Amino acid sequence: MGMLILKIIGLLLVLLGVILIYDARIITKKFFGFGDQNEGSLGLKIVGFLVTLIGTIILFVIKIWQYL
Repeated sequence: MGMLILKIIGLLLVLLGVILIYDARIITKKFFGFGDQNEGSLGLKIVGFLVTLIGTIILFVIKIWQYL
């Protein structure tokens, strides 16, 4: 049961990260009111990449634990 919960968390993190990368400029325009949108979208893309990386590492570790 714990592995299933970790898989769901990992998949949700990957999904959230991909959405942040893809829609960074739209999210920046909608939620932030500062003038330089390039810095805001770059920050969201970096955060999205890191979130995707964390989710992928979780899924990878779960896959290795299944073989042990």
